[in-house]
Amino acid sequence: MDERNRRAYLLGAIGAVVVLTLLFVAVGARRIADSLLSADPVFVAATAGLACCWLAAWGLMLRTVLGALGVSLPPPLAVAVYAGIVFGNNVTPFGQAGGEPVAAALVSKVADARYETGLAAVTSLDVLNVVPSLSLAFLGVGYYATTAAVGERLEAAVLSVAALGVGVVLVATVVWRRRHAIATRLPAVVAPRLGRLGGARFDPEALEADLRERTRRFFANVGRVATSRRRLAAALGLSLSGWLFQVVALAAAFAAVGHAAPLAVLVFAIPIANLAGAAPLPGGLGGIEAAFVAVLVPTTGIEPSAVTAAVLVFRGATYWLSTLLGGVAVSAFGVRTVR
Repeated sequence: MDERNRRAYLLGAIGAVVVLTLLFVAVGARRIADSLLSADPVFVAATAGLACCWLAAWGLMLRTVLGALGVSLPPPLAVAVYAGIVFGNNVTPFGQAGGEPVAAALVSKVADARYETGLAAVTSLDVLNVVPSLSLAFLGVGYYATTAAVGERLEAAVLSVAALGVGVVLVATVVWRRRHAIATRLPAVVAPRLGRLGGARFDPEALEADLRERTRRFFANVGRVATSRRRLAAALGLSLSGWLFQVVALAAAFAAVGHAAPLAVLVFAIPIANLAGAAPLPGGLGGIEAAFVAVLVPTTGIEPSAVTAAVLVFRGATYWLSTLLGGVAVSAFGVRTVR
């Protein structure tokens, strides 16, 4: 890790600690601790198990996408690779945006594929996950609106989710339609700068040709995923399964602290709270917890300390446990690579 990345990570970690501290102070650290200490260990374990099911579903989704690219991975290895991707996202600022290059490198290394193939798989995975998340958010809010008034904060959060989804689709559409121009012109802009950065180690003309070929292969790989209808449908189904496993895991976390939260609320709370993952915090740590509390307290009517405790149990499974499992996977892959 170079000095610039180390500084960014340190600032992100400090930011996460500050946000979590403010959350504990605002809600009441003692009340949160009491709720956590009285949590039912059976439901805590169930939350962890459901989080593992989420990892497995999206790991199989990765395997499906790679299959469309002609890359075959055994299911256990695909799940381990996805856990490694989650690890990369959770320890880098800006969540998935910061972890994408690491994730692509991990996929290409373990699957013995080109880097642009790994990048196409990871990018496709992220874009495909937007569709079920938006569907669940609108479905949950629609049902909730039939039983209670939708407040201004919730309305703004839903509009933010919609704007993000539409933005992703628009950017993806524009990039896809302009892919030939991008593959031709972008390397000519990037290569000379990389050549200067590398000094005598890089030939700008050779680097430009290599980047052009890699960019074309990247777009070709994305096209193969988009046109494989059977695998596309399977990937979307696995994506939806992963989101639903997260919903049930959050319900189990509430049960652990002795409360029952409406499923309709949890269905839209998860994609809305995950918007905070775009903050410059490692994996959205702190920001996502605060977003969950901000959404769930007014919509569930449960006391803030219990909501915060439930969110911490949930994030303990989906963030800390997944980071631990992903770290083990990345370490194992690293050892295997060295050998």
